[in-house]
Amino acid sequence: MLRILLAEDDSAMRTYLQRALQNAGYGVVAVDRGTEALPYLENEHFDLLLSDIVMPEMDGIELAQRCAEISPLTKVMFITGFAAVSLRASREAPQAKILSKPFHLRDIVMEVRRIFGLAEHARV
Repeated sequence: MLRILLAEDDSAMRTYLQRALQNAGYGVVAVDRGTEALPYLENEHFDLLLSDIVMPEMDGIELAQRCAEISPLTKVMFITGFAAVSLRASREAPQAKILSKPFHLRDIVMEVRRIFGLAEHARV
């Protein structure tokens, strides 16, 4: 089972994404900020870091940079509702996929499947 570390400060969005990804068959650990995600990256293996970009204490871009140092095999996907922030993320973490809000649950599950080269059929 692929494992996803989800960092999202909005509690409703975090719950929404966690449930959708778990329903699609992924193991998900969800945290509300980048600083809370770091110990997980240091002590456990995750196949994907799915992170909001705009968060308190440590933004998603800094978290992705730390992830690259701590766990270089972990893939990164950003979610954001801010176009300007997407441009910054593209420059500072060009290997990361960026998904702009709003999106449908089916979209996020399909993007995760694409990252790992899995079949396009998504259970949501």
